[in-house]
Amino acid sequence: MGGSVRSSMRGNRSRRAMADINVVPYIDVMLVLLVIFMVTAPLIAPSIVNLPTVGGAAPQQQTPPVVVNIRADGNLSVRYKDDSGASQQEDMTRADLVGFVAQREQSHPDQPVVIAADKSVKYETVMNVMSDLKAQGVKRVGLLVKPQ
Repeated sequence: MGGSVRSSMRGNRSRRAMADINVVPYIDVMLVLLVIFMVTAPLIAPSIVNLPTVGGAAPQQQTPPVVVNIRADGNLSVRYKDDSGASQQEDMTRADLVGFVAQREQSHPDQPVVIAADKSVKYETVMNVMSDLKAQGVKRVGLLVKPQ
């Protein structure tokens, strides 16, 4: 009877459940996937748009902007390039600016206007000039700043 008890205890020890997980196959699979992605990534080129060519198409000319200078004392001056390409500068009041911009919009409808204001000028003055330009139908109004 003593011998049979020993054999039954020995059998229970060999049937004990294995609690640890073998991770090596998962690492192998991950390395294979990594190699596949490293090989295929350079082959996937970003989409490049090949534009058609047309014989009579002229490149678009960008019209230089009209620069409205607002000095520290509140006076305005306008710098622009005329049709011959010469740079012009004129001192004017807000009323003169409205007339100038209205005339300029008729001859150059898509011309941008840039406001270059002194940093000591009141915010209200700059906004009044900007609203005058928008009221005259200027589509693109920008503010000129100095990079740090």
